[in-house]
Amino acid sequence: MLVISDGAGEDPVGLRECPVPRLDLPTPLFSAAEYQRAPLVLLDDRSYAAFTLRHMPTRPGLIVVLADADDATVYPRAAAIGAEAVVRAGEDPAWLHLRLHDATGCRYAHWEALLARGPTDPPPGSN
Repeated sequence: MLVISDGAGEDPVGLRECPVPRLDLPTPLFSAAEYQRAPLVLLDDRSYAAFTLRHMPTRPGLIVVLADADDATVYPRAAAIGAEAVVRAGEDPAWLHLRLHDATGCRYAHWEALLARGPTDPPPGSN
C-alpha cells in the first residue's frame, strides 16, 4: 500500500499500529510505477494540490484521507481524481483497516477486534 503525505513524520491516516505493509512517501518522491503497482493508495488531502500537479492517471483503490472534518470541498476534489472513497482521519479505523487488509492480502489482521467494532460498510460520506 502507498501512503502519500507531504507532512514529514506525520501519521495522517492513523496507521502506525496497523501491520499492513506500506510505503509512506511525499508527493514528489513516489514513482508512477509505485502508484500503479500499489494495491491501495491513501492520499492525505493536505497533499492534494501537489498530487494533482503530478497528473497521475485515474486508478481503482485510491482513497482520500481528510484531516479537517469541516472541509466539504474534499468531495468534489476526490471525485475529480477518481477516488473511490473519502475517510476522515481517525474516524472509522475499523473500515479502513479491513479495506487495507483486503487490498493487500495481509494475514496479520486482528480480525476479531476489527469486526467487533461494527460493519464493514464504508463510513458515512464515502463515495
